[in-house]
Parts: sequence; structure tokens; C-alpha cells
Amino acid sequence: MNGHHATRTLKPGINVPMVTIFKKDTEDLDLEAIAKHAVRLAKAGLTSITCQGSNGEAVHLTKQERIQVVQTTRKALDDAGFSEMPIVVGCGAQSVRETVEFCKDAYSSGGDYALVLPPSYYKPSLTTANFIEFFQDVATESPIPILIYNYPGAAAGVDLDSDTIVKLAKHPKIVGCKLTCGNTGKLNRIANAVNAATATSTGSGWMCLGGSADFTLQTMIAGGSGIITGLGNIVPKACVKVFNLYAEGKIEEAQKIQAIVARGDWGVISGGVTGTKSALESYFGYGGYARRPLPKPSKEDIARYEDMLREAVELEKTL
Repeated sequence: MNGHHATRTLKPGINVPMVTIFKKDTEDLDLEAIAKHAVRLAKAGLTSITCQGSNGEAVHLTKQERIQVVQTTRKALDDAGFSEMPIVVGCGAQSVRETVEFCKDAYSSGGDYALVLPPSYYKPSLTTANFIEFFQDVATESPIPILIYNYPGAAAGVDLDSDTIVKLAKHPKIVGCKLTCGNTGKLNRIANAVNAATATSTGSGWMCLGGSADFTLQTMIAGGSGIITGLGNIVPKACVKVFNLYAEGKIEEAQKIQAIVARGDWGVISGGVTGTKSALESYFGYGGYARRPLPKPSKEDIARYEDMLREAVELEKTL
């Protein structure tokens, strides 16, 4: 792999798909706030960070803005002493060609891994064989390794099964998956088939990741590698705590924290990017709004998100 940086190693643990923060009055990127947010997350004990995940409003960003966000995040992490922390970059697009272009942009701006959704716009014309070919072609042509992002809700219902993902795992540059489908049975089958890295074992190094914090413990027990969680934008330490308690064998303690995290995660899942940013703004004084056409929260919405996240934020402040 030629270029200006060697890919940093992905380790089991918690990864947060960072929200992209915009200036409230103009919707322009707020690069200063993005940098501060990245450092706050890194200090909470994450093992990696994601730019341009679903929480990062990738689909609302121009090509140039995507590059700026990754560059800003990489520089902020390096300057704060987190130069070893890998950055995963959302690179999903509908064609192999544009997906690869996003992967190249991610690499040149300091990203280490690409998180790739299956194409879905022409879903009726695509077979399982086409999806396999898509990921293999992207991985072969990308300058950085890729993670498969299985998120039916963002891909017109495309839901890759465990056989498909296990087959794709044989490609040397497909190094993990994120299962936002929430199917822990599928996660268990994949993790076992690929000998995934876990909290207590390096295994093959392949990363079998869950897609939301409300099934962190379930993921770990099933042999998974960790979670990429939007809730971590608000309460990163609480998310990390569940993982660490499990790794230390403190299962009952982990269960108690997991329940609080799961309740908080429901606020984020039901509120989407709008709710995540609203709670960030309420409790930590930054976050702003999502880009249009996503709605701004009403006074009632703000109160509701505050209420749903209160318990998790109170826990966060004790950690």
C-alpha cells in the first residue's frame, strides 16, 4: 500500500460515527467544533472513530466537504496525541466507480478504512452475486481496506445474509462488517466463521461489529468485536464502560450499565440525527442542527430527547 500513511490497526472496542457539526446560521461546516468533538470522543477511550457514517450526514455532504471533515478529524486526533487512532470513513455510493473514488479521497485525506453500504438504487436488478462482486471489486480497487456496512434501513431494505458476508470475508482487503440490522444470530454466525477479534482474543483480526449500543453486551457474548454507535456521540464513556466491564469478566455490572445505555440508545434511534444533535446541544452545549431537509427539533422534541438521554448522561458524568 503506497502513499503517505500506513493503515492503523483496528482493535476491538467502541467506535463512534461522529456527527458532522454545521454552523447554525449558514449550514457551513464548523471545523473547529468537529475537531473538538473528535478529541472529546478519543479521550473517552474509543479504539477508532468514523467520519461520514449515517450520523455524520454523509449524504448531505459534498465531495470536498467529506475530504475536509476527514482531514480536520485526523489533524485534531494527531495534535491531541491520538495519532495511532484509526479513522473509518463512510464511502458508500451506488456505483463501484464512485465508491472507489470516495475510498481514494478517504485515503488521501487521512482515513484508514472505508465503511461501504451495498448499492440499492437499482435493487430489483441486483442479485446476491452482484453484491458479492460489488464489494470484491471495490475492495480490490480501494487503496484502503473496507468494512461491509449492512444497514437495510439506509439501503432500500438490502440485507446481506451471513453466508454472503462470510464469503466476502475471504477477500484480503475486506476486514470487517458493521451490522446495523441488529441481527445477533447473524453476527454470531459470522464472528464464529471468521474467528473474529474479540475483547479477550485477537483471533484472525477480522472485525465483526454491531451497529448500535443497545446490543453491545449481546455482541460481545456472541463473539463480536465491538460496536459502531451513534449514541457514543453523547455518552462515549458509558458505551466504552459496557465493553470494558465485559472484557474484565464483570458480566453483572456490564448488564446494569447496558440497560442504561440501551434506554439512552432508544432516544438516539427514535430521534435520528436530529435527536442526537439536540441532546448534544442540551447537555454539552454544541451539536447544532442537521442539514435541511432534516427537521429542527421543536421545543417539545428538545424536552423529549433530554428526558430520554438524562439517565445515560448522568451516568456519563460519573465515569
